[in-house]
Amino acid sequence: MVDIGSGSGDRPPLILVVEDETDIRLLTIAAIEGMGFRTLGAGNVREALDQLEDHRDIDVVVTDVRMPGEMDGADLAFTIRSRWPSIGIVVISGYFDPKVSRLPVGTSFLAKPYRTRELQALLDQQLDLERGNLRARRP
Repeated sequence: MVDIGSGSGDRPPLILVVEDETDIRLLTIAAIEGMGFRTLGAGNVREALDQLEDHRDIDVVVTDVRMPGEMDGADLAFTIRSRWPSIGIVVISGYFDPKVSRLPVGTSFLAKPYRTRELQALLDQQLDLERGNLRARRP
């Protein structure tokens, strides 16, 4: 379960959901909010980068791999790890094989279809990594 005091200040952690399919993004946001987290949404990598610049209190990014545009979700994961190393990352895909393709160290992978409890376990894991200061702190 979510430790309500684990986000910025006394607020619940903030999760950014990056998914180009609106219905899936809205369902994912609803599920994550049902876990007690605060959420933001982005429909592509450019929007996600804008959200990351505008909201310095994002704790975890949940991203699909396949995205329109020049960058996909795996590229976004590498950018996040490089620019915001303390942010947790969960990559979701029905097509991507993390055994064949690379993801940044410390990134969690979730294959579609998945159960909400599997997503919650990975979100909790990413937040525990952040709380344990196993990644570099945000500048």
